[in-house]
Amino acid sequence: MKRALVTGGSGDMGRAISQRLARDGFHVIVHAYQHPERAMAVVADIRAAGGSAEAATFDVADEEHTRHCLTTLLEAGPIQVVVNNAGIHDDAPMAGMSSVQWRRVIEVCLHGFFHVTQPLLLPMIGTRWGRIINLSSLAGVTGNRGQTNYAAAKAGLHGATKALALELASRGITVNAIAPGIITGSVSEMVFDATAIKRLVPMQRAGTPAEVAVLVGFLASEDAGYLTGQIINLNGGMV
Repeated sequence: MKRALVTGGSGDMGRAISQRLARDGFHVIVHAYQHPERAMAVVADIRAAGGSAEAATFDVADEEHTRHCLTTLLEAGPIQVVVNNAGIHDDAPMAGMSSVQWRRVIEVCLHGFFHVTQPLLLPMIGTRWGRIINLSSLAGVTGNRGQTNYAAAKAGLHGATKALALELASRGITVNAIAPGIITGSVSEMVFDATAIKRLVPMQRAGTPAEVAVLVGFLASEDAGYLTGQIINLNGGMV
């Protein structure tokens, strides 16, 4: 059974992705940091549905701690699917943004990608098969007011996705990013009401975590073996 790691697996989107990968036959490692009990709840749901899962807790912004935890996980074998979904935002106009706000978002959203992915590469390369799927954002494609830190991190993730795809293409490993637009969940519901969504989204509705999970499931499958180095916009036609 191939193993998949979903960072930020306890949130709305991470839960849907974890459940989808479990249904597709992967053993899913559901990651969380601030709310490990939520990761355990996702694991329990997966197991109750007949799937295979376990939880892991570490701060993706902490390189040493992340590497230690991943080394322990690798004792059971390579992790061949990595979904870099963990992320935060701390919004402010740049004129009023603190260096702490700038650095923390980049540490989690961009440095976290490196901290998680790099230790897993050599074991993955050894299997000659892998899928690295990075969850980005529309903000990384178009920018967004009040999110220069978040947009910079996600745009950097796009460059890293394309470069790493070139490095790993001959090894049977694909690297892609998904850039969602407005997706239903606890965060978006605080920011966008129905009127705003109809005005901003040509399809006049928000996407769902399940729709993101379907795309992740495809990118993690054998059928997506020739698709790599892409930034896939999933936003109802916003760009």
